[in-house]
Amino acid sequence: MIKELIVVEGKSDTVAIKRAVQADTIETGGSAVDRTVIAKITLAMERRGVIILTDPDHAGERIRKIVSTKVPGCKHAFIPEKDATRKGDIGVENASPEAIRHALENVHTSFEGAPILIEIADLMEAGMLVNSNAAERRMALGNLLGIGYCNGKQLYKRLAMFGITREEFACALAQIDLGGITS
Repeated sequence: MIKELIVVEGKSDTVAIKRAVQADTIETGGSAVDRTVIAKITLAMERRGVIILTDPDHAGERIRKIVSTKVPGCKHAFIPEKDATRKGDIGVENASPEAIRHALENVHTSFEGAPILIEIADLMEAGMLVNSNAAERRMALGNLLGIGYCNGKQLYKRLAMFGITREEFACALAQIDLGGITS
């Protein structure tokens, strides 16, 4: 049983979560997260804690940003896009129980005001920005670190927000370069 409540987008996501783990969910009902849902998530955060597990797409990221802004201290779980896609449809509901369990085993807690451990210059040197393979490299990095795919600016923020160390960053880069995704 997972102690925290898991924030998902809809009923199909709840079904997928319950196939994978024993947990309670709060459904946002889509990307227009209203005050009632935020109130439930706030109460859940105070009583049990919250894990946000939204789809690895634009709408899911929008929901994640809204919830984490209005309810600070949430934990974040990410399913790689490749593990959440079936027949061109991207969503938590398409992920295997194993992919969901893996995401929940590798949650990250965000905290504002985290020290910057990886600078923009490090991202440039690693080929994560202004590079023909930058998007592909960011996706690989996000998957390896369990922080999801994001653009360059958001990657910089997430690395700090989740306290990713220089060692974790370097190890992930080495794996990417060994896998043939070069800058």
